[in-house]
Amino acid sequence: MALDGIVIASLADEFSRCLIGGRISRIAQPEPDELLLTVKAGRDTYKLLLSASAGLPLAYFTENTFSNPATAPNFCMLLRKHIGNGRILSVRQPGLERILDIEVEHLDELGDLQKKHLIIELMGKHSNIIFCEEGDRIIDSIKHVSAQMSSVREVLPGRQWFIPDTMHKLNPLELPETEIRSALASCSRPGHKAFYTLFTGISPAISEEVLFRAGIDGAVPCSELDELSLTHLAHTFFLLLDEVKSGQFFPSVYYLGQEPVEFSSLQLSSLTECARTDFDSPSRMLEQFYAEKNQAVRIRQKSAELRKVVQTLLERSRKKYDLQEKQLKDTEKRDKYRLYGELLTTYGYQLPAGEREAKVVNFYDNQEITIPLDDTMSPLDNAKRYYEKYSKQKRTCEALTGHLQETGDEISHLESIAASIDMAQNPDDLVQIKEELIQCGYMRRHVQTKGRQKVKLSSRPWHYLSSDGFDIYVGRNNLQNEELTFKFAEGKDLWFHAKKIPGSHVIVKTGGRGFEIPDRTCEEAASLAAYYSQGRNAEKVEIDYIDKKQVKKPAGGKPGFVIYHSNYSMVAAPDISGPTLLEE
Repeated sequence: MALDGIVIASLADEFSRCLIGGRISRIAQPEPDELLLTVKAGRDTYKLLLSASAGLPLAYFTENTFSNPATAPNFCMLLRKHIGNGRILSVRQPGLERILDIEVEHLDELGDLQKKHLIIELMGKHSNIIFCEEGDRIIDSIKHVSAQMSSVREVLPGRQWFIPDTMHKLNPLELPETEIRSALASCSRPGHKAFYTLFTGISPAISEEVLFRAGIDGAVPCSELDELSLTHLAHTFFLLLDEVKSGQFFPSVYYLGQEPVEFSSLQLSSLTECARTDFDSPSRMLEQFYAEKNQAVRIRQKSAELRKVVQTLLERSRKKYDLQEKQLKDTEKRDKYRLYGELLTTYGYQLPAGEREAKVVNFYDNQEITIPLDDTMSPLDNAKRYYEKYSKQKRTCEALTGHLQETGDEISHLESIAASIDMAQNPDDLVQIKEELIQCGYMRRHVQTKGRQKVKLSSRPWHYLSSDGFDIYVGRNNLQNEELTFKFAEGKDLWFHAKKIPGSHVIVKTGGRGFEIPDRTCEEAASLAAYYSQGRNAEKVEIDYIDKKQVKKPAGGKPGFVIYHSNYSMVAAPDISGPTLLEE
């Protein structure tokens, strides 16, 4: 997941096609480290967002609106003065660096044509937006970098702008295949590190892709490869660079489950376990990726408190379960104590007092048995003592059996809540999960003023349409599962759930047809049940399905807990690509 030189190359290609010849009609600075340029090119208008944020440097076209400060910052005013209404002459990328150079032609105060450069450096914490005149002398920058801040390069008005060469990397676009091979042959690093340490603009993801296409183990140092493998690796990399040179870009976002994990302007065939969404431009790819990534991060942050509560409760319940299991195992001796009591009651009158053990015949199997005795007590008192031990352990066993079942149910319930947190996609989902925790007594509701309104639960189940046109509903959490199964579904609707693991209730609305619906719809519903379960990352998941009317809620059961009998089962892959997700 990196804004590497190849992604920048695709952006430069897109910006060149759209912006060259266009005029800058508006310049805004919505954030201290962001610029928004509005460019009119023919009949089209583009909004170009440029961000020099240390955590999220970006450059892409956007259709979003941004609020601007009441008073424009100095850097924004400077740009308006110099390049407001200026015409964009070129957008280029020096080498394969993470840099964009936008050349703008404008009229100065005397009416003479002048050229300026707006240079966007997208380099993580070193990101900057630098405004230069011809000859690369810096006029100003969105971030000032003094000698105290950097010993490599000052970014201040009047200084010369240049690209620091601290890593001494090679520009792969300028190298013939033979020089690429020589560079690899002299590198003692493993293959998956060699490319991004030797060449400018190459990310770890692209390194892995080159090795995957070449079929070479990335853990082997390049210098240890045989001649044929080294030549093949260099040729594979050279062919990949040809895609960049010829503009054969393939903007895509890669998903693991529903979370975006990678983006690239070249096809990453190495990410075999990921689903892929393609875009018609790198701008849309970046905007989509970071919008979804930010949402996933925000949900993870917002759910941290709930995760901590659930994990603490789970750890406590599991310790309790282990202790109860151990105590229950200790009661397995109770039948032996009952037998000792019966035998001593039968033979006790024959035994002398003061003995430490009694050898008697077990009348159940006619085998001799040795019974330990307390020599300070009579045989009949020993019999009474054994009966008391038996009765005590019997009562303990009966109580622990019930408690163990309750604790097991509690663990299953908490695991289902943890699975719901993992599936949460927006803050409303978390509100419902928190409400469930409060209703079950795991959390306290914060006491507010008398005018406190009831919590509004606006989250709704996922609604899919099967390939055969049947509506499929998927609960996001236990409260929705409860409502779907017992209030929304009708008797002949079909109910799906992952077998013996936490997951969503899936309802197929059959319109009274029951099992007469097409097999493909059942398979798609089973795949949804597998995907929205704790087995999401498994290759296959066993799914139970049954008429909804056969599904019952046990008395006193937790939200979403059900019982059913005589169900059918199938094995399904966790997949949501078959049915269509409708608007939520």
